[in-house]
Amino acid sequence: MTGTDHHITGLGQLSEFVRNSPAHQGKPGHEGYLNDRVVALPELLRDGGYHTIMSGKWHLGLKPEYSPKARGFNKSFALLPGCANHYGYEPPYESIDEPPRLFETAVTALHMEKTEYVDQLHEDFYSPDFYATKMLQYLEERSLEEKQKPFFAYLPFSAPHWPLQAPKESMDKYRGLYADGPETLRLRRLERLKELGLVDHNVVPHEIVTAPGELGEWNTMTDDERAKSARSMEAYAGMVDRMDENIGRVLHYLRATGEFDNTYVFFMSDNGAEGASYEARDVIRKDVLGHIAKYYNNELDNIGRHDSFVWYGNRWAQAATAPSRLYKMFSTQGGYCFALRITTSWLGEERSSDRRVLHRHGHRANPARVLRTRTPSSIQGPASGTAPWQDLKAFLDASAAVKRDSPFDIHGENHVTGFEVAGSGALRRGRFKITYVPKPHGPQRWELFDILNDPGETDDIGKSYPEVLEKLLALWVQYREEVGVVGLRGEYGNGADNAVKDEFEDTGKWMRFIGKKDVPETVRKQMKV
Repeated sequence: MTGTDHHITGLGQLSEFVRNSPAHQGKPGHEGYLNDRVVALPELLRDGGYHTIMSGKWHLGLKPEYSPKARGFNKSFALLPGCANHYGYEPPYESIDEPPRLFETAVTALHMEKTEYVDQLHEDFYSPDFYATKMLQYLEERSLEEKQKPFFAYLPFSAPHWPLQAPKESMDKYRGLYADGPETLRLRRLERLKELGLVDHNVVPHEIVTAPGELGEWNTMTDDERAKSARSMEAYAGMVDRMDENIGRVLHYLRATGEFDNTYVFFMSDNGAEGASYEARDVIRKDVLGHIAKYYNNELDNIGRHDSFVWYGNRWAQAATAPSRLYKMFSTQGGYCFALRITTSWLGEERSSDRRVLHRHGHRANPARVLRTRTPSSIQGPASGTAPWQDLKAFLDASAAVKRDSPFDIHGENHVTGFEVAGSGALRRGRFKITYVPKPHGPQRWELFDILNDPGETDDIGKSYPEVLEKLLALWVQYREEVGVVGLRGEYGNGADNAVKDEFEDTGKWMRFIGKKDVPETVRKQMKV
């Protein structure tokens, strides 16, 4: 939404992470919402004459003053928390104090239309279907004046985030597809990626990484465990299938109105596959699993329904991110590397049917210049080469140059990109990358990789190139100071990784009541993020 580093924007860490880590609470850039130090893309486009609309996941603030409407969208229907039950279902809790902390911000389908909280969702609500329908509504109800304007439409699905839920007809298409387990799927996908030219035939994939308590090897599981695990993947596939179908509905509308040929369509993920294994976390395992057993039905035939609650775990995630290392919430290639698909007629009629795969590294690209509007000088960003609002036009120009295939077409060989998430950090300059993976999923020290020849991050060359490692570490320190990285895992001290301040214990409970007339004032005062 800003084109600059997330530590500057107010989302240095997810708000759910901050409320569990006193080390991050109160630190600049960790407010838990999109702050006013930056200009958001929809603000820029709205002021530049665009009609701006969105429908879907926001996760950039829970109050009206942090809403999509407040940050530049003319019309918006937004899921405010990071995830929720996709059917809008919430169990009949016996007490306001009952849901574990994980469920306070990961179950309630709290939505806002413009600046008003939505009290009641439609009775047949299913998030991928509803968000696409709402987007189509916003497109269709444009006035004559609005139709004369260019438009920016943002459709961020909350699917396929857990809980994994999909209609039976969508899941049934994939019945039995995952019965051989994640290791087999991983190998099958790797071979297919090579066939399609999406990865090099000689690529060395990173081995599967697991921590104590996480999903074990397929052949060590019981028949029932394997069946439920495979069914969870069927639910995931059903969600992706349904999302794809709904994207098709929107593209069909654009074709029917004649707007498709004059529209850039960008499709991408926000990070690597979700590999969280909450059953392996001692801090929350007992409360979470006990709560699920009490209020949800995860019997085999009910997985994917509105009252089920499953995730697929780290091994299935690594089947998705292979040959890369690990998955979401890590600074490895598997955690932050993803594909961007651009559908447009910008190449011209003679090349309109050309489909190309470009193996290039791009970061924080700026759509503003492509969309013919201004870039304000007031936008803040670091000065160490990770400048904000990197020009997307450079990416498109490099893509158009058929004979060019340099990995540095977009960013020069000396361009520096630093990033950090949940205490895992990395920095890249040209072909080299340093990566810090905390225990128990990594060595909890800096490693150096030639990321062009070793995209799987399998060969730490730090001892062979100490001068490169030293230079990149110095650049990391500079990046860290410029953007306000609080620290890496193992650096917080005083048990802050798992500690919780008393004053933050109730911040999530208000979410199930906000917008309702009977919300008590004491609950309103708990809205800290």
